[in-house]
Amino acid sequence: MSIITITEENFDQEVLQSEKPVLVDFWASWCGPCRMLSPVVDRVADNQSEVKVGKINVDEQPDLAQQFRVMTIPTLILFKNGQPVKQSVGVQTEAAIMNIIKN
Repeated sequence: MSIITITEENFDQEVLQSEKPVLVDFWASWCGPCRMLSPVVDRVADNQSEVKVGKINVDEQPDLAQQFRVMTIPTLILFKNGQPVKQSVGVQTEAAIMNIIKN
């Protein structure tokens, strides 16, 4: 499944109204750990279909980052039924991300 670029304009439809859980990666282009995590998140998106995967650039969408109290990046937040249910900060392995999704 491809990764969705999430903005304020499509956040409600893609995340809050999604029938599937949504894993959101809060990132920035200047962030080294974000660049390390990005291919891992891409693999997760490619290797499973039970969740949607989206990315929010915190420099382009600062209000969304503030709304979910993202103070450190990269931050992953799993949304279910429009609500944030799990959060992870920092670089994670693919296995750790799959654990967030499955549990």
